[in-house]
Amino acid sequence: MARRKRERDISDHQLAKKASWKKDFKKNKVIYLLFLPIVVYLFIFNYIPMTGLLMAFEDYSVRLGWFQSEWVGLDNFVRLFSGSAFLTAFRNTAVMAVLNLVLGFFPPIILAILFSECRWIPFKRLAQLISYIPNFISTVVVCNLVQQFVDSDGAVTLVLNKLFGLPVQNWLADSQIPVFWIIYALMNIWIGMGWGSIIQSTTIANINGELMEAAALDGANRWQRVKNIVIPALLPVCMMMLTLSVGTALMVGWDKVLILYMPSTYSVSDVLHTYTYRMAFGSQIDYGLATASGLFQSVLGTILLLVSNKLNKTVSGHALY
Repeated sequence: MARRKRERDISDHQLAKKASWKKDFKKNKVIYLLFLPIVVYLFIFNYIPMTGLLMAFEDYSVRLGWFQSEWVGLDNFVRLFSGSAFLTAFRNTAVMAVLNLVLGFFPPIILAILFSECRWIPFKRLAQLISYIPNFISTVVVCNLVQQFVDSDGAVTLVLNKLFGLPVQNWLADSQIPVFWIIYALMNIWIGMGWGSIIQSTTIANINGELMEAAALDGANRWQRVKNIVIPALLPVCMMMLTLSVGTALMVGWDKVLILYMPSTYSVSDVLHTYTYRMAFGSQIDYGLATASGLFQSVLGTILLLVSNKLNKTVSGHALY
């Protein structure tokens, strides 16, 4: 009797769920239709190509294809983790990812707070526009500008020489630690600071104005209002952005590194993405090793995302999901 009742309850729940889905689809069918091209795009260009992960476990041959190439199991991963070039690339990726997270996390927040405290609207709009521009400039152009700034006769090099007595040289060609890492981190801050401040600025703009006015009437100065009202309001958004940043930390902008590095600085500038790129399209092509490297990055990135989300939820009570 109890079993029949449980089965009937499950059946009723399934029918109710199905009816609810139909009702939701009927109500939001335009949104579902707009989302359909995105689903098709993701399926064709993201999920179907995942069959190529078979190459990570094969001695892949273009002539034989995915399903006829020799199966080698974990041999590609053994070769990957035992290679000194991969270990160097992994070290550089980890260090540059940490620098990007630590040095790049606070500037957008500080910039958004400064924008919110600016009362001269024309200057505020101009400053926002200038801070957004680097994000929309081509990566090639940005990297070319950086190369000119830190060249032996570049503006940054001359300023460092005059103020701190540092040598006049091409800093991108310096293979000493941590020259390339710092240049790369500062370049990312310059590119992403203004664009990254948009979400924080939107959050600040949505803070109840009456709350800010009440605090001002109670004698709270600007710093006290920022500390006790603005920063707590930004905390959930900041935790969400931090979780996403940790999850994509290993995706160090390989396109920028590919443009900026050179063979003499591989020891400090080579990252996992550029290493994978060279294995797949370099002078010594090894598709199996390249795929194994890419799969390793994807798995590790997923683990970092899950761990970061769990830690944020435990420590701050805010999480992405």
